Amino acid sequence: MLTCEAINTFYGPAHVLFDVDVKVGEGDMVCLIGRNGVGKSTCLKSIMGIAPVTTGQIRLDGTEISALPPYRIARAGIGYVPEDRRVFADLTVEENLEVAERHDGPWNRKAVYELFPALQEFRARRGGLLSGGQQQMLTIARTLVGNPRLLLIDEPTEGLSPLVVRTLEDMIRGLKAKGQTMLLAAQDLRFSLSVADVIYVLDRGRVAYCGDRAQASADIERIRPILSV
Repeated sequence: MLTCEAINTFYGPAHVLFDVDVKVGEGDMVCLIGRNGVGKSTCLKSIMGIAPVTTGQIRLDGTEISALPPYRIARAGIGYVPEDRRVFADLTVEENLEVAERHDGPWNRKAVYELFPALQEFRARRGGLLSGGQQQMLTIARTLVGNPRLLLIDEPTEGLSPLVVRTLEDMIRGLKAKGQTMLLAAQDLRFSLSVADVIYVLDRGRVAYCGDRAQASADIERIRPILSV
């Protein structure tokens, strides 16, 4: 579905991504893992057109998208869940979902309420009054009702309690079981091994390791030093 080939991204004079290759197949759950500042979020933003690549190619179903603005990439079928959540604080949960809902796929408000029962309980509460975990659920749900073919999720467990993290793990497994294709950025190796089909480890803007879940589990002692340097 998605192919990133030798992408290089800069923030001004700062070179952040160096010849990064990433592939996401239809129905796959792929994790980008690494320490803070190694380029995980930048990779997602480059795919979404927020931090455009300088060189390299990004293709969705074989069509080049790296020169497109973010709104056209979204229309092409990619949904983005940012790390900072960005819920509409003055709108209720129901209104947050309503403004993003598209009626051309399997995801609607009823479906995401089934996936996130807590959101249905608080459907009349304003987004700004939700807990961090509830806001994360709302952000993912709001992106889902746009019916993206590929879902980009940036650091979904950052700053959340272990109980909420486990809830999100179950939710992501539920999404995968429904066939949702996902590319997720995370720091937590345990979390990534629990949900991913394929794992990429980034280090200083480069891909330092790539393997499927079984390979990564076998290579865990090789991966851990990259995450702790």
